[in-house]
Amino acid sequence: MRCHRSGFYQWLKQPLSEREKADKQLTGMIKQSWLESGGVYGYRKVHADLRDWGYAVGPNRVYRLMKAADLKAQRGYNKRARHKAGKPALAASNHVNRDFNIAQPNQVWVTDITYIRTHEGWLYLAVVIDLYSRQVIGWSMQNSLHTEVVLQALLMAVWRRKPKQSVWVHSDQGCQYTSDEWQRFLREHNLKCSMSRRGNCWDNAVAESFFQLLKRERIRRKVYSTREQARREIFDYIELFYNSKRRHGTNGMLSPRQFEMKNASV
Repeated sequence: MRCHRSGFYQWLKQPLSEREKADKQLTGMIKQSWLESGGVYGYRKVHADLRDWGYAVGPNRVYRLMKAADLKAQRGYNKRARHKAGKPALAASNHVNRDFNIAQPNQVWVTDITYIRTHEGWLYLAVVIDLYSRQVIGWSMQNSLHTEVVLQALLMAVWRRKPKQSVWVHSDQGCQYTSDEWQRFLREHNLKCSMSRRGNCWDNAVAESFFQLLKRERIRRKVYSTREQARREIFDYIELFYNSKRRHGTNGMLSPRQFEMKNASV
């Protein structure tokens, strides 16, 4: 059915309903939350932001408005093939045994290494994560895959946390972690060694998960021009977003630092 031109222009002048006005304002706040996350948040974390900002809104409405605005969470990569568990580690047994729910800080730390591609060559990143809050408490980036990269990350963790009791430090069986330097550092700083079974990435799933988030939410399969450019991006992700802002389901939708601060005051 054809519409008369005057009727069409009259329809355009009609004011928005109260619901439409509210949706328009809410969509603006949704975009702010999504942009502040670097375009990685889905509707659940955006909903948590809105609730913190004082908006009484349900998750289904947030989902609908994000879909209408074509705002999507960063999607993950294809899952790697699973490996069968190997024989127990020779340097140390698996004392964590996939128990990643820890009641207090500085009880169990996990550590691992990943590779970042640049046009100057590989950049190697080692991190140390406190299982209690999933906070990255130590990190190091080096041009070579020597034991120094993991030792510097662990040194940062010890300097930042200054644990008063012995801490389990869980890793895989890479040569950096079975080296004499690593084992001596653990003994000298009252740290206890735990290791994944050979060829079983699920024994260190929290560290693996962090690297997947980093690559999905920040690196996104790009190749950096220089190692320095990669260092700046990774520092920004760890210290300015992941630790301080990124919401975690295991933390009740709080960032690692917010989770520790909240529970420290209880």
